Amino acid sequence: MTSDTTTGATPRQRDRRGSRPIPPEATATASRAFAWLLIVTGALGILASFVITIDKIQLVQDPHFTPSCNLSPVVSCSDVMRSAQASVFGFPNPLLGLAAYPVVVTTGFALLSGARFRRWFWLGLNAGTSFGAGFCMWLMSQALYDIGALCLWCCLAWAATIAMFWYTTAHNLMHGVIRAPRAVVAGVLEFHWAVPLTWCLGIVMLIATRWWDYWVSLL
Repeated sequence: MTSDTTTGATPRQRDRRGSRPIPPEATATASRAFAWLLIVTGALGILASFVITIDKIQLVQDPHFTPSCNLSPVVSCSDVMRSAQASVFGFPNPLLGLAAYPVVVTTGFALLSGARFRRWFWLGLNAGTSFGAGFCMWLMSQALYDIGALCLWCCLAWAATIAMFWYTTAHNLMHGVIRAPRAVVAGVLEFHWAVPLTWCLGIVMLIATRWWDYWVSLL
């Protein structure tokens, strides 16, 4: 993905320190690449949440049901679904995804159609994706070090949420929604790909080291 992901064409003003451009208070535009990223990552999140929800319902109806993503002792969605962490707020976690990811997809399509949102909307979207990314990382730690099993659909949701969080943050930095020094903004623009890539590679490394003996036994 090129730096076009986080750039737009709104006339911008300078803050008092002259550190970076600040867009008009009323609106902030977004590139088509960023809009499509929201659509794709949101759609992947919906897919993952939908499949997990259906499997969870079937597992409740039939305790002997085996989800299609039960591939091994390590990759075992049913173990994750049966855990207490799978219903942190008293209902299945994927219901949060079914409620939140459509908002991201709708935002992406609205941007493609030329919509422009106020600063409070972008801050709200950033807050929501921040919560989502943090929640996914907590669930990841629970899966690795408490539950002792992985759910591939959960992994898909983690990756999608990380991407939407980071690029929403990058968009807000580039358009002055989140104030930061010019050097920070320039670094984000030039190396926007580095954070999500490093983040996801870090997760892969944690998964590899957590079950290293098992992975080696498959060779």
